[in-house]
Amino acid sequence: MTSGDTQRLTMAQALIAFLKNQHVERDGNIQPFFAGCFGIFGHGNVGGIGQALQQMPDFRYYLARNEQAMVHTATAFARTKNRLQTFACTSSIGPGATNMLTGAATATINRVPVLLLPGDIFARRNVAPVLQQLESSQTQDISVNDCFKPVSRYWDRIVRPEQLLTALPEALRVLTDPAETGAVTLALPQDVQAEAYDYPRAFFQRRVWHIPRNRPDKARLEQAAALIRQSQRPLIIAGGGVIYSEACELLQRLLEQTGIPLGETMAGKGSVPFNHPLMLGAIGATGTFAANRVARQADLIIGIGTRYSDFTTSSKTAFQCPEVRFVNINVTAFDAGKHAGLALVGDARVTLEELLPLLDGYHVDEGYRAQVEQLHQEWEAEVERIYAIRHTPLPSQGELIGAVNELSSPEAIMVCAAGSLPGDLHKLWRARHPKNYHLEYGYSCMGYEIAGGLGAKMAAPEREVYVLVGDGSYLMMNSEIVTSVQEGYKLIIVLIDNQGFKSIGSLSRSLGQDGFGTRYVYPRDGVLPGDSTEGVQTLPVDLAANARSLGAHVIECKTYDDVTAALKQAQASEQTTVIYVQSDRYQAVPGYESWWDVPVAEVSDMSTVQQAYADWAEQRARERYFFNAP
Repeated sequence: MTSGDTQRLTMAQALIAFLKNQHVERDGNIQPFFAGCFGIFGHGNVGGIGQALQQMPDFRYYLARNEQAMVHTATAFARTKNRLQTFACTSSIGPGATNMLTGAATATINRVPVLLLPGDIFARRNVAPVLQQLESSQTQDISVNDCFKPVSRYWDRIVRPEQLLTALPEALRVLTDPAETGAVTLALPQDVQAEAYDYPRAFFQRRVWHIPRNRPDKARLEQAAALIRQSQRPLIIAGGGVIYSEACELLQRLLEQTGIPLGETMAGKGSVPFNHPLMLGAIGATGTFAANRVARQADLIIGIGTRYSDFTTSSKTAFQCPEVRFVNINVTAFDAGKHAGLALVGDARVTLEELLPLLDGYHVDEGYRAQVEQLHQEWEAEVERIYAIRHTPLPSQGELIGAVNELSSPEAIMVCAAGSLPGDLHKLWRARHPKNYHLEYGYSCMGYEIAGGLGAKMAAPEREVYVLVGDGSYLMMNSEIVTSVQEGYKLIIVLIDNQGFKSIGSLSRSLGQDGFGTRYVYPRDGVLPGDSTEGVQTLPVDLAANARSLGAHVIECKTYDDVTAALKQAQASEQTTVIYVQSDRYQAVPGYESWWDVPVAEVSDMSTVQQAYADWAEQRARERYFFNAP
């Protein structure tokens, strides 16, 4: 209904009408900000948002199978789109809403925009407690949706229809801010969703949100150039901000102009192709010996778009030069100021544009460059060695990574998230372009893999998408295989069966705990056996049959040659394919002179734990604080 300058809509109808008219612009390129809405309907949203989506089919609705998974799909989509487009995600109240909490945390920690629209309890309260309502004896103004507050960048509860007029612009402000973006949650009471209001027609006009490229302070930029010119052994660390800001070409120009070598974080991998002679590869706890050796002696670290996670810094042990300084380029002042660094708060691309002319004529010492290029060559030889392993009777994870890397198209996208695969992939994957390597490692969220692969495929349907997933993550969330089949988005899923949690099994053994509680085996005398226990009985789980039951084409493999044949078959197919193979859970890729701080029990009657504690204490002494004035 319309009348003059107003339009009578339900709150949910107004919400969808607003979202479909929001656009973003960066560098003159304009596109819709929302690609549609994922959702699972229940009593908390079916008559509100569900009805609105049915009435407005031009705002595409996608049926997901798991609420957490649909947030992961939206996150991966937005990441593949460089945060310039995303999805809304709607759920019912109670468990449907709280299922999205992990997805919200994943999006916020990775600084990726996604809009969450959980249904909520009745605002008018008279029928309380409704189905799935959490009651409190201290207040009536609380629901499970309050749990979203710490994992959202913006949170609001819409208890009157007209509150959309002020809440939605604030939500879009946060979602489109490169420094503030993350999960935004609008809790929607189920009764208010269905209530009508006379909304101003102007509220639904097309709006374009400008994505800024903020520039750093000029004086700070000059200081940074001076620090770089004074340095003898500088090192660049590329984070995800390089890729989101589309600064990859400028970063490569910086390398070639100055000779400064490059290490890459999980999020920054692929910012420069793997075969560039100044590319040292992964840095930190999951890094290469090339990057970690150079980092240890570096006197200046230039961090671009990185938040310096403990993996990147090897728990603050990576940089051992006593006089090491930091120059940090980041859109957020919080990250730019880390390690007492000289903070260049600004977009990576425009910052590099302004920094490059200030470095005209500067080049690292030829001896330093020669050392870097030699390390690059030695590392490439090490990757070749691991790719060529033909471990028997079960193949090793490193050679399986090599098979996917070498047989996949250079334009493909590889998606992974948690377990032992990310560490091995960070070291071994040869990234050919900025989207070739898609790792969710800000939150290391098990279950992201298949849902994330779907999001990447939806964002780039022209590219082949490979999902690498271990059995642990697969069992936690495989539901979006069904969604990929329903929507016709083909995935190639390489399911590596490690007979349990390979990553934590290895970590447990390093702590002197024998892999306790990490193998998929039956208990013995009521106790789960460790890795050294012989004669254990494995579980009768058939993961291949499970994948087949979800609608995927499944190819079961036993050897490396089986996997390469399966990859070629999957590439020729038009349907989602799962390549299932068992791997040796004990055959690992080396650590390459890195460390990660995981505390060990200080006292124990286990001699293996006592030795592990002594080793930990020795490494712990190498951790540093950085107080040098920027």
